[in-house]
Amino acid sequence: MQYPEPVAKLIDSFMRLPGIGHKTAIRLAYFVVDMNADDVSKFSSALKETKDKLRYCSICGNLTEEDPCVICKDKSRDQNIVLVVEQPKDIMVMEKMKRYHGLYHVLGGVLSPIEGTGPEDLNIKSLIKRLQTNSNIKEVIIATNATPEGEATAMYLSRLIKPAGIKVTRLAHGLSVGSDIEYADEMTLSRAVSGRTEI
Repeated sequence: MQYPEPVAKLIDSFMRLPGIGHKTAIRLAYFVVDMNADDVSKFSSALKETKDKLRYCSICGNLTEEDPCVICKDKSRDQNIVLVVEQPKDIMVMEKMKRYHGLYHVLGGVLSPIEGTGPEDLNIKSLIKRLQTNSNIKEVIIATNATPEGEATAMYLSRLIKPAGIKVTRLAHGLSVGSDIEYADEMTLSRAVSGRTEI
């Protein structure tokens, strides 16, 4: 027996989302069917508004309603440091910490030959142009994920930026707070040792 066409379309739509398989998509579709009309209307409105009102900041690549974004416009932020992240959601994580007060730059992904993602597919040209035209920037912190692709992207960016005389740093990696050394893998321990700090 086939699903009614509207339900089938909804299942297909949910399956386009990352991490949503067929069973989860079915469960979500039937959840929507059971929602009251007002909630469905608000849900669809939120989806449409997200696409209609949001754009990418022309300076840093962050998601914003206004261009440039509030972070790029904020002159009270440290104009000497740019923290490079993979996705706009990474900015929100950093901002929750309330310890970083510099600027950001969003790459929109990482280098991945397997997935066919090269430097031209990322927001790298605009980063280099930004560094060339803004002599205030003295340091670039690369905050890509600690994956092989994230590491390769960090090394690539470092080789591009260092010749300009700009300091390039990487977020420290190592043991997380509350973890036991005996359960850490070799790579984590190696990074913890090389990234050690004086106390």
